[in-house]
Amino acid sequence: MVEVAERQRRSRSVGFAPRAPRQELELTIVIPCLNEAETLGQVIDRAQRFLVAYGIAGEVVVADNGSVDGSTAIALAGGARVVAVEERGYGAALRGGIAAARGRYVAMGDADCSYDFMSLMPFIERLRAGTDLVVGNRFLGGIGRGAMPPLHRYFGNPVLSLAGRLFYAAPVGDFHCGLRAFRRDAIRALNLRSSGMEFASEMIVKAQLHGLAIGEVPTTLAKDGRSRPPHLRSWRDGWRHLKFLLVFAPRWLFAYPGMILFGLGLALFLALLPGDLTFAGVRFGMHSLLFAGASMLIGSQLLSFGLLASVFGVRERFWPLSPRMQKARAWLTIDNGCRVGGGMMLLGCLGAGAGVVQWAVAGFGDMDPGLLMRLSIPSLMILCIGLQLALTAFLVELLSQPANSNEG
Repeated sequence: MVEVAERQRRSRSVGFAPRAPRQELELTIVIPCLNEAETLGQVIDRAQRFLVAYGIAGEVVVADNGSVDGSTAIALAGGARVVAVEERGYGAALRGGIAAARGRYVAMGDADCSYDFMSLMPFIERLRAGTDLVVGNRFLGGIGRGAMPPLHRYFGNPVLSLAGRLFYAAPVGDFHCGLRAFRRDAIRALNLRSSGMEFASEMIVKAQLHGLAIGEVPTTLAKDGRSRPPHLRSWRDGWRHLKFLLVFAPRWLFAYPGMILFGLGLALFLALLPGDLTFAGVRFGMHSLLFAGASMLIGSQLLSFGLLASVFGVRERFWPLSPRMQKARAWLTIDNGCRVGGGMMLLGCLGAGAGVVQWAVAGFGDMDPGLLMRLSIPSLMILCIGLQLALTAFLVELLSQPANSNEG
C-alpha cells in the first residue's frame, strides 16, 4: 500500500500527459472541488485525455476545498495533483489552484461534468497567439436542456454580463462562464482576492482594467451530473457579482448618477428661484425648490465620492491614471478647493445674513414664507457644497500620498 501511494504521489503532477520538467509544462488544468465524488473521476479523465490527444505537456490540479466524500482519493487515482485549500469558497479554491500551477497557461473548469475539457484547444490556440485571458461563451456555443436555470439564462447572466460590458467595455459576452484559460503570470499579477463566485467577475474586470488582451470562444454547457443541489445560490451570488462590478466602477456608481442629479436639480432650481412655475397644469413652488436644492446637494456628494474612489483606485493600482482624472486632480488642490469652497461658504453666509436682516426689518415677527425660503434654501445649499468641496480637496490630497510600504 505504501508503494502504491508513493507511485500515485509521484505521478499526479502531470497525470497521463508526457512527463516534462516543471519549467517546460505548457498547461495546468485546475479543477475546484468540494464533495464532487460523483463526477470528478469523469472530469479528470477528460482533462487527461485532452492533454494526451493534443500532445500538450501539462498537469491536472484538483484544488480541494475540504471534501469529505472521497473526492481526494478519486483525484489521486486519476493521476491529478491535489492541492488542499483551507479557505472556503469557489474563488478561494481557484486562487489556491492557480497559485500551485506549474504550467505557462492555466485552464479552469468545474468538476460537475458541465464543461467538456476535450474542447479546450480553441482556448489554447488563442493563448498561443498572444491573448492573455480567453473566456468561454455558453450563449454562442450552446446550452443543453436543463443545464442552466431559466432565471440565470434569461435574466441573471445576461443582465450582469451587460453591466460588465457597459461598466468596463470588456469584450466578453458571458461574464460567468466557468470554462476559461489564461496566461498564468498575467493573472497572478492581478492579485485576485475574491473567495466566492464573484471571482469570475473579478478576473475579467481586473484584466480589463490592467490592459490585458481578452478574448472569448464559443463553448457548450451540459447538464451537470450531480444528484445534489449546486453550490451556487442565485440571489446571494448574483448580488455578490453585482457588488463587485459596482465597487470597481466609480464612474457608474457615483459620477454619472451625481452629474444627472446635479444637472436636473440645477435646471429646476434656476427655474424656480425667481418665483413659482406652472407647467402642464402643475404648479411648482417652494417645496419643489427645496427638492431641487436637495438634488444638487446629493449630486455634488456623489461626484465627491466618485473622485475620491477614483483617486484611491489609482493609488492602489486598481486602474491607471486617466487623462481626465489627471486634469481633475491637478485642479482640485487644497488651495483651489479652499478658495472656491471658501467663496461659496462666504456667499452662503451672506445669503443667510440677508435673511436675518429681512427678519429684523419685519420686527422679528412673521415673514413672507416664499421670501424666506428663497433666501434660506440657496444660502444653505451653497454653504454645504462649498464646505464639501474644501474638505474633498483635503481628502484627495491625503489619498494621493504614496501607500505606506511598512518598510523599515
